[in-house]
Amino acid sequence: MALKNPYEQYQQNSVNTASPGELTLMLYNGCLKFIHLAKGAIAQQNFEERNKNITKAQNIIRELMVTLNMDIEVSDQLMQMYDYMNRRLVEANIKNDPSILDEVEGFVTEFRDTWREVIQVNRQRTFTNGGQA
Repeated sequence: MALKNPYEQYQQNSVNTASPGELTLMLYNGCLKFIHLAKGAIAQQNFEERNKNITKAQNIIRELMVTLNMDIEVSDQLMQMYDYMNRRLVEANIKNDPSILDEVEGFVTEFRDTWREVIQVNRQRTFTNGGQA
């Protein structure tokens, strides 16, 4: 049996051992990566790559939507924002418009940065409470 690519193996292990919060952070980072690649594809007028990467970003936004815990009050507003971002990604793809991608990228970056802070605060609380969250 052939050995897997070490980087792919590392990535798979990272996903398998990540907390739910870390997985959400990975989704935000992946979405930003695909938006960035889509903007590059627009600049190069590579419509197939643009479509592929915007579709991947949309899939991540949809995953964030379906994993929302709707019992939490803020989830309603998050769902509306995710829905808006998804619609804007569709529009960016149809119109081949990088400025729309810039807008969505800004929202995703804010969510990602906020989520990163939440993870850090939770880690600090866990550490200061002797492993108790």
